[in-house]
Amino acid sequence: MDSESNGAFIRNIAEVPWREFPDHFGGALSKPLVMPETAGARHLDYRISLYQPMARVARHKHKIQEQIYHVLEGEGLMEIAGQARVVRKHDVIFLPPGVEHAISNSGLVDLVFLVITSPVNDAVAPA
Repeated sequence: MDSESNGAFIRNIAEVPWREFPDHFGGALSKPLVMPETAGARHLDYRISLYQPMARVARHKHKIQEQIYHVLEGEGLMEIAGQARVVRKHDVIFLPPGVEHAISNSGLVDLVFLVITSPVNDAVAPA
């Protein structure tokens, strides 16, 4: 990581290892690009995710966090408050606090999307 003394940096995503976070299953991988433990971020969690076919995250909700999902490639199912919809390239999903949600790759190729979350600290509640 190229880091200045003020905390600013430029990082190539190839430098960040893939992780499978808790309650993510079947090849639901993410690269934590900007978050407290990888960048010292205080207000943002920014990651790119790659879900292999059949991969998923368990249904959950956040107490105070807002999230944005931006689909870059592939297609899958986004469940919001019990309603499932197909999501694909260029779809943007906004999730306010307290809304149950889950995403899964129901397609034939990898589902790749960005996830932006603010603030970073929140207790995740399973559905």
